[in-house]
Amino acid sequence: MKRFKYKAKDKKTGKEIKGSIQAENERTAGHLLIDQGYIPLNISEEGMGPLGKEGKVTTKDRITFTRQMATLIGAGLPLATSLRTVAEQTQSKAMRAIVEEILISVEAGKTLHESFAKYPDIFNGVYLSLIKAGETSGTLDLALKRLADQEEKDSAMMSKIRGALVYPAIIFVVIIAVLAFMMIMVVPQVKGLYEDMDKELPGLTKFLVGLSDFFGQFWWAVIILCVGLAVVAWYLVKKTPAGRKVADGFKLHVPIFGALFKKLYVSRFARTAEMMLATGVPMLDSVKIAIDATNNTVVEEEYSKSLEIIKSGKPLSESLRDRNYMLPLVPQMASIGEESGKIDEMLAKAAQVYENELDEQINNISTMIEPILMVIMAGLIGVVVGGTLLPIYSLVNSVG
Repeated sequence: MKRFKYKAKDKKTGKEIKGSIQAENERTAGHLLIDQGYIPLNISEEGMGPLGKEGKVTTKDRITFTRQMATLIGAGLPLATSLRTVAEQTQSKAMRAIVEEILISVEAGKTLHESFAKYPDIFNGVYLSLIKAGETSGTLDLALKRLADQEEKDSAMMSKIRGALVYPAIIFVVIIAVLAFMMIMVVPQVKGLYEDMDKELPGLTKFLVGLSDFFGQFWWAVIILCVGLAVVAWYLVKKTPAGRKVADGFKLHVPIFGALFKKLYVSRFARTAEMMLATGVPMLDSVKIAIDATNNTVVEEEYSKSLEIIKSGKPLSESLRDRNYMLPLVPQMASIGEESGKIDEMLAKAAQVYENELDEQINNISTMIEPILMVIMAGLIGVVVGGTLLPIYSLVNSVG
């Protein structure tokens, strides 16, 4: 099957439209357009697929698309018209190509959920489940709005976490730069001074001189080793389940950031479960999707233990109680929701509490890390200074 761009006129309205369609050849594409009620004006074969040279669909592209679809469908426009309008307005070539493919699928009689399911890398399980529930219940616009709201929150939160990591990264680079300068420029001078005076180097200075000589002679090997280790680590984390599990476990236990990540995963779970239940997805399916939404294999493995408890007829609150990496407010609020019949609202409140705490913790993270980094920096530089300046003072005193 090939893809063809077309320009056509609607027989009923006379409005000119543009789009793309799949067909065996140009003639078949024309017949398909006529069958759909259009008069073909121009048909030409496309040279690229939806994810070819046009690039990659970003999170921002998906959020914008979802928000626009929610607005248009909420305003009463038919699904196909909404998709066509979004395709014409989107700035991303990759997203436009995907939307055009979805439009073709919808016009061929597929549901929106089935059309989205062809692109699992773009529309995840949470997205697909909410769309399916929205189509079934006739609240597709609300489902899309919920998705857009949640993706915006999640994107903003991850942006803040990355931003909080920038300051420590800058300080770390400064520490490395200062140490490198001392080792390259100062330590060799001290070594030369002691050799000229035929004096024996102190123990600490000998150690620093040895490091300086090693890095001076084998700097290229050090760079290759560091790059090689980084590539291997990236491959293990991205491509192997065991590697990813180690990395996900590290996130949960790393000092300062461990507590932050726990709150992030709990808020994701609670918010996703709330969205699923509010849209009419059954409890067991809602919990499964919410577990997948945490995006941490260690957390998923622990939370999944609750599924068997739910299957046995126990309530959600009981299945989550005393679960590792589950913070206590969620099962407490779930229990209140089960008693009042408003479990989705209670989960939303629990998610909001942890999201607010995350905001505050991220804002304070630089203040928390700064003294630790300063102590590390002072300690490392103190060792280098002690191994270079003190021997110089010792020489001066001996000469005096």
